[in-house]
Amino acid sequence: NAPIFGINAEGRVNEWNRKMAAITGFSKDEVFGKDLVDEYISDEFRESVRQVLDDALHGQQTDNYQVPLFTKHGDRVEVLLNATTRVDAAGTIVGVVGVGQDITAINQSQAELTRVANDLRLLIDTANAPIFGIDTNGFVNEWNRKAAAITGFSREEVMGKDLVRRFITPEYQDSVGEVLHKALQGEETANFEFPLFTKSNERVDILLNAATRRGTDEVVVGVVGVGQDITAINDSQAELSRLANDLQLVIEAANAPIFG
Repeated sequence: NAPIFGINAEGRVNEWNRKMAAITGFSKDEVFGKDLVDEYISDEFRESVRQVLDDALHGQQTDNYQVPLFTKHGDRVEVLLNATTRVDAAGTIVGVVGVGQDITAINQSQAELTRVANDLRLLIDTANAPIFGIDTNGFVNEWNRKAAAITGFSREEVMGKDLVRRFITPEYQDSVGEVLHKALQGEETANFEFPLFTKSNERVDILLNAATRRGTDEVVVGVVGVGQDITAINDSQAELSRLANDLQLVIEAANAPIFG
C-alpha cells in the first residue's frame, strides 16, 4: 500500500506499482520508458530530485526526501521518498527503486494547523483585552499588545520573568499565586480581581479569568490569563462611595431637621 517506482540508469521509468498509478492517475503503460524527472516533476524541483536519483545511481542512497509529483489532472501530490540503489546479480548498479509514502493529506493538515495557529496568534496579539500566559514554572510566555499598553512593559521585557514575583505587589502575591497554581492543576478561576503595577509604578486593577493551557497530549503546559482593565470602574465606584459618604455626613451634621 505504498507508492513504488523504479528507474533505469538513464532515469527512465521501469517500475510503477498500482499505488503509484492510483496516486498519480498515470497507468504503468503510460509512464514506462518516460524520463521520470522531466515528465512528472515540476520545474522548480527537477534539479534537486535529479540530484537525489543521481546520487542513488552512484550508490549514495537517500531517506525521507520529500518529492512533489503532479497527477494526470495537474494536482500536486507530496511523496516522502526513500531512494535505494538497484544492483544486478554482478553487483553492477542498474537503476534506482523509490519507495514512498503519500503525505499530501499530512502536509495539508499541517498547513491548516499553521494557519489556525497564526490566526490565533494574531487574535491574541491584537485583542482589546490584556492577555498573558505563564508556563508550569510561572514564567511569562505570552504577553499581548494590550498587556504591554496597560503596564508599560514590552513583551521583550517580561518574557521569561516570574509573573507573580516580578509584577504583583507583595500583599497580593500569595492570592494571585494560588489562583495560578490552581489553574496549573486544572482548576480554573473566573473574575478574580488583582492589581498589577505598571512600569511607572501606577496601580492597574485587572479582573482575570485564569484558564488551564494544555498540550496536544492534554498535559498541562501552563496558564492563559484573559483580563479586563477595571481601574476606571473601580475609581468611579470609589468616587461614588466618597460622594455618598459625604452626603451622609452633610445630612447627619446639618443644622436643620432633615427627614426622608
